Amino acid sequence: MSKQKRIVAIHDISCVGKCSLTVALPILSAAGIETSVIPTAVLSTHTGGFTGFTYRDLTEDILPIVDHWKSLNLGFDSLYTGFLGSFEQLKIVSELFDTFKREDNLILVDPVMADNGELYKIFTPDFAKGMAKLCGKADIIVPNITEACFMLDEPYQAGPYKKDYIESLLKKLSDLGSQRVVLTGVYLDNDTLGAATYDKKTGDISYQLSQKVEGYYHGTGDVFASALLSALLHDFELGKAAKIAVDFTVESIKRTKEAGTDIRFGVNFEQSLPNLIKSLDLLD
Repeated sequence: MSKQKRIVAIHDISCVGKCSLTVALPILSAAGIETSVIPTAVLSTHTGGFTGFTYRDLTEDILPIVDHWKSLNLGFDSLYTGFLGSFEQLKIVSELFDTFKREDNLILVDPVMADNGELYKIFTPDFAKGMAKLCGKADIIVPNITEACFMLDEPYQAGPYKKDYIESLLKKLSDLGSQRVVLTGVYLDNDTLGAATYDKKTGDISYQLSQKVEGYYHGTGDVFASALLSALLHDFELGKAAKIAVDFTVESIKRTKEAGTDIRFGVNFEQSLPNLIKSLDLLD
């Protein structure tokens, strides 16, 4: 029996609306991974489609949590970040990486800050530069195409995309410092959508595409990144891990669309968890 892996997920938590920690915790736990958390903020709902939500910034709580963990001599097999709401949080998380980085653990940064060609309203181009610097400390980064363009200070292009363009983005992103890159929101035609991967060490590039489901679904980036990390921590190679994550995310979207669920509440990933567990070869 192998030792259970332990990670820390550093995200905000929305009390209603499946994203961030309410997605990462159940997915990683279902994958058999012990998941510790550092909540960066607490919101009554997520910000996509809801109004009047409450927001409590937890920046001042992060370092005391880290200091306590250091006193316990805790270690982690992976550090996983998602939405970070300020320059101060970027700085603190960078220090956290320095504290807990080991030669044998995995830092995954999902640079949540933009979509559909635009930064989220609370962010600026300078924040994107700060996020790019944080990505330089990661072992693997998972931006969408919009986030990639802002971090690289390049104009956003709408798809469909040519492979030459996608592969140029992948390689430029790896030059930020991360050895492995998974680029989401990739489509080469109007019928498919998925991710492209690049391993700088081997030079391998792969495309993991699936039938496009029309519509915009909140929290799918967190679903994808959490499933991807689950597969990587079970020693799947990068391309296969991305395929597992794409298939899991698409299945969750399709189930939500077929049920006609209010998309503000996120996708029904919960009922896809048995198939994720099966794809990770965790069933006896």
